[in-house]
Amino acid sequence: MNKRKKKLKYLLLLLVGIAVGSVVFANVEFSFPGRNAGLNLSNKPNYANAKNNFENYPIQTLRDFNEAFVKIAESATPSVVTIFTEKTVNRRVISPFEFFGRSPFDDFFGSPKGGSQNGRKEVQRGLGSGVIVTSDGYILTNNHVVDKADAIYIRTSDNRKIEAKIIGTDPKTDLAVIKVNVRGLKPIMIGDSDRLRVGEWVIAIGSPLGESLARTVTQGIVSAIGRSNVGLADYEDFIQTDAAINPGNSGGPLVNINGELVGINTAIASRTGGFEGIGFAVPSNMAQKVLNSLITTGKVTRGYLGVSIQDIDENIAKGLQLQSASGVLVGTVVAGSPAAKSGIRTGDVILDFNDRKSTSSVDLRNEIAVMSPGSVVKIRILRDGEVKVFSVRLEEQPDQASVSAAPAQQNPEVLGFRSQELTPQLAQQFQLQQGAGKVLVTDVDQSSNAFRAGLRAGDVIVAVNKQAISSYAQYAALLQKVKGGDLVFLLIDRRGSKVYFAFNV
Repeated sequence: MNKRKKKLKYLLLLLVGIAVGSVVFANVEFSFPGRNAGLNLSNKPNYANAKNNFENYPIQTLRDFNEAFVKIAESATPSVVTIFTEKTVNRRVISPFEFFGRSPFDDFFGSPKGGSQNGRKEVQRGLGSGVIVTSDGYILTNNHVVDKADAIYIRTSDNRKIEAKIIGTDPKTDLAVIKVNVRGLKPIMIGDSDRLRVGEWVIAIGSPLGESLARTVTQGIVSAIGRSNVGLADYEDFIQTDAAINPGNSGGPLVNINGELVGINTAIASRTGGFEGIGFAVPSNMAQKVLNSLITTGKVTRGYLGVSIQDIDENIAKGLQLQSASGVLVGTVVAGSPAAKSGIRTGDVILDFNDRKSTSSVDLRNEIAVMSPGSVVKIRILRDGEVKVFSVRLEEQPDQASVSAAPAQQNPEVLGFRSQELTPQLAQQFQLQQGAGKVLVTDVDQSSNAFRAGLRAGDVIVAVNKQAISSYAQYAALLQKVKGGDLVFLLIDRRGSKVYFAFNV
């Protein structure tokens, strides 16, 4: 009998051990990369995986149609939080005497160093939105909502106010991850933003204009996808929507008809500061990559090729003698970069990146950035009429990497610009490095074709019509051959970045 009790006791202890172990290691991934490699523990976030099926909800009556939207809102709203921030700032108080210079009381009372008597501390309060992405408290929002905040609090859908801390931020996409020390929260299901189509219904949820309007639900459609050059972040691939978004909605979710997160509402385009039907959201696929990186490593690493790139318009296509204005043009190739090591040169036209056709410098830049450092990519380029294929191992993007797309706003009209040999005096005036044979653009007529194309005073002309410049005399001789109506194709150096310009004279 005693033996039986002992066995039952051991069995009970074993079951308790298994239960405790399952709780402790539920969020731990074991990885064995090699026979002799040590144990690798990775604390990866546990995202929601209970997929909704609202998209297949049968619609037979108007009540069914109404009920479908109600179910979507009811599903997503508990995952939305209101975010409160506090930031202490020094507000300088100006004495009336300061308008007349030194205060007459300085002689009597002195002026303590630091001037603390001329300032006071104030607390600035901000408000935004966020969305819960894991049950143990990770919340996704915008960087500008929590940037430089001294204190952060959230209010949940069940009216709990909880202190939060920043896990990581990524200003380049305007995303941030914060966390609360609470379990049992309702995370939202993250959807595939690449499957979004223009015209799809979406719902925006957030706290516009104040806490009293928390968890406001608005409905609209996807107005456009892949919006870039909006000027909101370094890496832009925005979803545009006409769902009503107002100040305070920032960081809240954009949800598809299946109740899945497809975007993080970020900004509006408005002449008045209010809703005008043009809102922008960071796609969920971009957001999730940033989210994973910030949670697991505390920072975002991006692939780095080491080139500046620009779009190709009709004039540049003529200058390069291309059959069509397609592909992406390489400007600067950074010395020692992966591109330079692989043999990619200024003037190469990138046709494909990893077997995907390259049609936009912005899209290509985003494709490179989302690749992990160390990834080997295949790049097909066109050089002097010959197609070449390069295999390039990407590196980690330096903090101050200059890989932004160069502006390509050439509009062929009548032009006029002046240039001189780069003398020591001009080099000093324009803060440039002196070099024999360099040609400097000293003035550009603002009504000219060159100005519209983007040419500016201070640009150094490197090549004319694909011929490298080695002296001012050679440059002048090349320009003498240009007649009215001809296309001029310039390669210029602007503060270390090479950019192509093409326009008719």
